[in-house]
Amino acid sequence: MLTHQGTKTLQTKRLTLRRFTVEDANLMFENWANDTRVTRYLTWPAHTSPVFTKQLLESWCAEYEKPDFYNWAICLDNQPVGNISAVEISERDEAAALGYCIGTAYWRKGIMPEAVRAVCAYLFEEIGMNRIEISHAVKNPASGRVAQKCGFTYEGTKREFFKTANGEFLDISFHSLLKSEWFATEKEKAEQIVLR
Repeated sequence: MLTHQGTKTLQTKRLTLRRFTVEDANLMFENWANDTRVTRYLTWPAHTSPVFTKQLLESWCAEYEKPDFYNWAICLDNQPVGNISAVEISERDEAAALGYCIGTAYWRKGIMPEAVRAVCAYLFEEIGMNRIEISHAVKNPASGRVAQKCGFTYEGTKREFFKTANGEFLDISFHSLLKSEWFATEKEKAEQIVLR
């Protein structure tokens, strides 16, 4: 049984994962939401205006009232540089799927694995998840490397499983991490997580 606690602030060695605020709109737009390189394989197209980003953040901020809403701004040096969230939650199966993206200026710096480990620690240890899943486009292997670095197991690829905003059909690979695996190995690798 899951014990939902909502989006709490998580602290790692370098990062603060916190709730978004409407005031984050301009930085979110500039740092990643307007970049087609970031959104190419995502479920949403690049934002064309910070006004749209602000409207999205207004809706997200309203969702924070729900205890089963998990959506963090990934902050480096107090600046939001990306996003990580539980995009699907199954109460029955005690499972969640993670979605994440980060600005191109912050690629290949180990930021996303650090954020994923923090969220996994929270979801496994505080919320009680039994399984966490990450899926990614085969054409986006960097996202898959994040899953591998965090101890996720490759489970298979579904062919032309996802249609992008521009109409391209993509093969999607799936990876998972189980609570038993987390407590056996990955917890030792996770950065010190502080809940606030």
